Amino acid sequence: KRLSPYEKLLYDLQHDTRWKEEEKAGKRIGFFRIKDDIGTGNFSHVKLGIHLLAKEKVAIKILDKIKLDERTQRLLLREITSMEVLHHPNIIRLYEVIETPSNIYIVMEYASGGEFFTKITTNGKFTEDDAKCYFSQIVAAVEHLHSHGIIHRDIKAENVFFARERLVKLGDFGFSTFSEKNQTLTTFCGSPPYAAPELFRDENYIGIYVDIWAMGILLYFMVTALMPFRAENVGKLKRSILEGNYMVPSHVSEPCKTLIRGLLQPEPTDRCSIEQIRTCSWLINEIFPEAYEPLPINLANVWATNTIPKDMSLMAQTAIIPSDLPPQSSFEYEAHSILEEMGISSNVFRATENNVLTNRDSVNGTYRIILHRLQRQSNQFEREDNNDRLLNEDLSSSYTNYTRRNSIQSHRNTARQDSVTARRASVTERRASVTERRASIIDDGTRRQSINSKQHSLVKQTKVCTIL
Repeated sequence: KRLSPYEKLLYDLQHDTRWKEEEKAGKRIGFFRIKDDIGTGNFSHVKLGIHLLAKEKVAIKILDKIKLDERTQRLLLREITSMEVLHHPNIIRLYEVIETPSNIYIVMEYASGGEFFTKITTNGKFTEDDAKCYFSQIVAAVEHLHSHGIIHRDIKAENVFFARERLVKLGDFGFSTFSEKNQTLTTFCGSPPYAAPELFRDENYIGIYVDIWAMGILLYFMVTALMPFRAENVGKLKRSILEGNYMVPSHVSEPCKTLIRGLLQPEPTDRCSIEQIRTCSWLINEIFPEAYEPLPINLANVWATNTIPKDMSLMAQTAIIPSDLPPQSSFEYEAHSILEEMGISSNVFRATENNVLTNRDSVNGTYRIILHRLQRQSNQFEREDNNDRLLNEDLSSSYTNYTRRNSIQSHRNTARQDSVTARRASVTERRASVTERRASIIDDGTRRQSINSKQHSLVKQTKVCTIL
């Protein structure tokens, strides 16, 4: 019997001596092969990883459990909890958390282009056209955070990453927290140069206003390659921020200056709201990417409660009314189809006798990676060339022979995926038609449809924000 990719992987993990040696050496964990260092933090270091089934590059944050005090453990839990609920094209996604006796591994989406900070300090300030494109994506990401009651508390150039040339993502949720509207917080978090004056002045603060201030500092840095408040030590920096004296260079346009001043108001309630930022004159023609529809990200939530027909992915061929389809069914069923091709099915899930799969489970991590890949390919802001996912032979050398044996099947699967994608697009078009008819009798729906239509039109008209 020929082993499925999943069975082959499990066999190698259990019986291949070289794999076991690499695991002991810290070069493998779970379904991932660990490669080079790509970053460091106060309590962790980040390495590039490769998912051996999905062939997807990931970022793996590795934390030494011995060094995690009680406060750091709380921050880690908040980071994981925050990332669990977020689903936006401009926010780094969480795939899996793996715990061993000595380490914790947080597996996340990999943004290959590096940090804002490195890009600006190396190449200088952004042009305003580029800054508009990037900042509008950051605004959309922060809006998504705040809509879920999450405060980032560490927005800065080091925590914004280039996924591609014109696609940026907000990451590092180590200081994030959940907060009710207008709830006061007391913990000082983040980097002092980005700290709002109330963090130095008051005993408590409201989270959303602190994030807005940090966005103002970030925007200033993007268009000048300088910080608005500069000092040789934290004490003098604190005094400078509290005094609120800064100069915007003359080369910055007046609309951009106006926005910066609106974000850096000393009084928190005087600062621009997200809605005011979106409608300001400087960003008037920009696109603000919308969040993905929330989908089940734990297989237990689906396999434990649903029976999935084998031919469900073919439903797009039928004349089913789009509104009769389960919400976002095409992504879920296509993801399940890909899992089955790998050899992972609901029967395999049940055979594990594990009734509750979480993000710590390797199978569930595989599902999340595949689901996000499908979402990326359907989204105009994240869509990538398939060649971006092709890895060098050395990254998956253990699978060279296996891949060669299955190359014909792989081509068939690719053709099938193209067909499924085309059928899904057909269903989406019919669903959009139904939505338009419903919107004609619902005022709020009509307004939302108009906005979406305008945004799609702007994608064609605007050079600086079109992401292919």
